[in-house]
Amino acid sequence: MQDLAQQLNFILELDRLKAVYRKVMVKSDKNRQENSAEHSWHISMLAQTLHVYAAEPVNVARVTTMLLIHDIVEIDAGDTFAFAAQAELDAQEAKELDAANRIFGLLPEKQYQEMLNLWLEFEAAETNDAKFAKAMDRVLPLLQNMKNDGGSWAKHNVRKSEVIARNNLLDGLAPKLWTYVAEQIELAVENGWLLNE
Repeated sequence: MQDLAQQLNFILELDRLKAVYRKVMVKSDKNRQENSAEHSWHISMLAQTLHVYAAEPVNVARVTTMLLIHDIVEIDAGDTFAFAAQAELDAQEAKELDAANRIFGLLPEKQYQEMLNLWLEFEAAETNDAKFAKAMDRVLPLLQNMKNDGGSWAKHNVRKSEVIARNNLLDGLAPKLWTYVAEQIELAVENGWLLNE
């Protein structure tokens, strides 16, 4: 029963992720900010749908689990805008590791280690599964911003070079998706949604 109590405590703690808001806006809901729980579900569905474009085989079940857990750390660490200053992004890493240990540590030891290791694998983005998961995490905001006349890009004066750097994991990993993303970035520049520099 102790394991069950720990597991349920972990699940109830995850409810707090619904209160962590991102910069991406939900066009279909009066342009309110998206929360991190919604984002995790959405990118999991994206991976389930687009894994067929991966140049190398990926284990979509592992990818999906990575995507479902990757932002859990934001319960403690908060969300940092993808295009924030580098110093802010660097400071976030230590906060997220502390959060991962605390939140996954609510689970029984074996599950804690499994979740932590999978989260660390996602963060390192060295395996095919982790690279693909990381790419999905970065592609969805691009799709959302394109659907929303630039969305958070336009609002925060994001540069073309920043979006390319953030999404270039796709180059070689999923060439058809990379071609599509590159075309969308050029279209965003033409529409004035991204700064051309």
